[in-house]
Amino acid sequence: MSGINPYIEKQEFELPKVNYRITFIPMNKNVEVLFEEISSEGDGLPGSILNTALSAGIEMDHSCGGVCACSTCHIVVRKGLDSCNKATDDEEDMLDLAPGLEPQSRLACQCVPDGSQDIVVEIPEWNRNLVKETH
Repeated sequence: MSGINPYIEKQEFELPKVNYRITFIPMNKNVEVLFEEISSEGDGLPGSILNTALSAGIEMDHSCGGVCACSTCHIVVRKGLDSCNKATDDEEDMLDLAPGLEPQSRLACQCVPDGSQDIVVEIPEWNRNLVKETH
């Protein structure tokens, strides 16, 4: 269901111009983000933590398709938050619905690092989907 949410303000962000790394905890998976290969396809803003995670095969809940209409992609940026775009009022409103909110909480679909430093992201325990359906 990815796309654009017409009911929220347009998010301001700058794509990175250098490569950087995102470490996802608790799985301790490192993802090298190559700025030349950032996709504008998929869920979440281009270059967002959600978009990067999904491209790297890290499953992350995002019920709304990454359009800032829910809080299921809630993450905590443990390191590198100041290199990320600022949260909009719409993102803050959605975050208010997330359990376990912390000062470094963001929606992965809206959080776009600028590449100026490596990032460490925690996927909260309640948001880890450990069950897969098979066909």
